[in-house]
Amino acid sequence: MIALLPAARSSAFRQELRKLGWIEGKNIAIEYRFAEQKNERLAELAADMVRLKVDLIVTAGTPPALAAKRATTTIPIVMATTGDPVGAGLVANLARPGGNVTGFSGLGPELSTKRLEILKDAVAKLIRVGLLWPAGGSIGQDLALKELRAAALALKLKLEEIETQHDPKGLESAFQTAKQKQVGAIMTTSARSFFAERKRIVELAGKYRLPAIYPEKGFVDEGGLMSYGADFDDLYRRAAGYVDKILKGAKPADLPVQQATKFEFVINFKAAKQIGLTIPVRVLERANQVIQ
Repeated sequence: MIALLPAARSSAFRQELRKLGWIEGKNIAIEYRFAEQKNERLAELAADMVRLKVDLIVTAGTPPALAAKRATTTIPIVMATTGDPVGAGLVANLARPGGNVTGFSGLGPELSTKRLEILKDAVAKLIRVGLLWPAGGSIGQDLALKELRAAALALKLKLEEIETQHDPKGLESAFQTAKQKQVGAIMTTSARSFFAERKRIVELAGKYRLPAIYPEKGFVDEGGLMSYGADFDDLYRRAAGYVDKILKGAKPADLPVQQATKFEFVINFKAAKQIGLTIPVRVLERANQVIQ
């Protein structure tokens, strides 16, 4: 029996498990747990998995991985996605993680810098960028924030940090603050709570006519302007490969933490037109996909 914490994006993971011969309900059982964007619930959910004596825990994001690591030093943990696992204290090093944790890194902080560079190239005369970051923060988000501050300085951009509550009122307030600060564009951190509210965030970016870049394609699928980030479905498929190896006897300590190798840069041409933004040809040419 294995457990998923949290259970979002599990379809690519399950499909790959099936290819590897693990059929849910036949030779493998999967326990699903949802934190509902409440990090304070993660410790309780991780402890529940330990009580169930699952054979392996799969996590998505830095906070769930930390919660699982605190809950057990013996049950193998596979991180389907995380930012900087060494900086967060999840593993000793990437090549030889040691302990019971291994998995995959989406190169979180570095990708935030890349998104900022893309925004500057795409939006003419950009001076101020609004950064929506989750109220309360986390280790993963703090690392991204530190990286972004340095990148903004190097790019001669003013980063307006806007602490954001995830309820409808809080999101609206964040965009109002962005407008008051006269930002020329916005971006979000890769917090899962933002992904859960992606439809509303995209709507507000359109309402306030703010160019935006997001950490993954799911935002663009909802009508968002641009996204740049790791191919998460690919990471989940690779995580399934590690689960297969561990269930067949491999030790997490001997499996290196691997980094993302596939990235997606997607532009929504229709969204650009709606806010009156002309994206330079040199930027369009770099995109993996341009949605008309």
